[in-house]
Amino acid sequence: MASISVVVPVYNEDSCLRELHARLTDTLAALTDRHEIVFVDDGSRDNSWTVIAGLAAQDNRVRGLRLSRNFGQHHGITAGLDHCDGDWVVIMDADLQDRPEEIPRLLARAREGYDVVLAQRGRRRHPLPSRLTSWVFARVFSYFTGMVRDEQVGTFRVMSRRVVENLRRMREQLRFLGGMTDWLGFPTAKLPVRHDQRAAGRTSYSLRRRWLLAKSAIVAYSDKPLALTVRLGFFIAGLAFLYGGFVVVRALVHRVAVPGWSSLIVSLYFIGGIIIATLGIVGIYLERTFSETKRRPLYVLKEMVNTAGSAGRDEQQ
Repeated sequence: MASISVVVPVYNEDSCLRELHARLTDTLAALTDRHEIVFVDDGSRDNSWTVIAGLAAQDNRVRGLRLSRNFGQHHGITAGLDHCDGDWVVIMDADLQDRPEEIPRLLARAREGYDVVLAQRGRRRHPLPSRLTSWVFARVFSYFTGMVRDEQVGTFRVMSRRVVENLRRMREQLRFLGGMTDWLGFPTAKLPVRHDQRAAGRTSYSLRRRWLLAKSAIVAYSDKPLALTVRLGFFIAGLAFLYGGFVVVRALVHRVAVPGWSSLIVSLYFIGGIIIATLGIVGIYLERTFSETKRRPLYVLKEMVNTAGSAGRDEQQ
């Protein structure tokens, strides 16, 4: 009988964890007696770790990982993947918008020959601004990377052991689970699932955090912004050459005076803005390269419970 691990990144979700644990336990018990739940506390400021430690004391199938600070959702997921042992691994959020009761359907679909099954949320319960930013990000990411991004797909998914093992080998600082999984190229399917309202609290994914994730994902999986700046440079140079030729011909043939300082200043400001923007784009890529060369750990563990014998305990860099 195949074993199942559920990896749950947690950030300020103490009000949801007990219900999530109860529903996961009921769902997993009906599937197999070899299962575990890996809660990763990503630097929560509430009582999330206290709740996780309490659940682990009551249930030895609960593993708890506490990071030293907030490293970000995808780094938290990485920590969970490094410390899970299941033949099948489920990743889901802690806010109960991802329904544990959908896990059997995802696993059944995976056993049809897929290494990755993505939960496709039919009617999303997120606020309108959140849905809008997801839609924009999906379109922009798809354009820049060439990977088709579905805004209906979030964190919730099931993956085979061989996918997890290969994800463990990918230790780059820029973490974006969707792009990393797509890059591996294993057979993938989507399954429509029901999406619920948040059980309690408010989302910690602000517009700023979404923007930072989008920027990191695009930089990590595309060099198209650099290519576009080169094209823009040649385009502006071509326009300048044509306009220069036009001014010379006009002055020689029609005896029209060359336009004065106003046009010159406008042109200088325009070109200066383009140069600064281009340098900024190059600077973003250089900063990311600099971050990778440091080879710092992807996360730092502060505390662990029920993790003895975990296959991935040493995978922290």
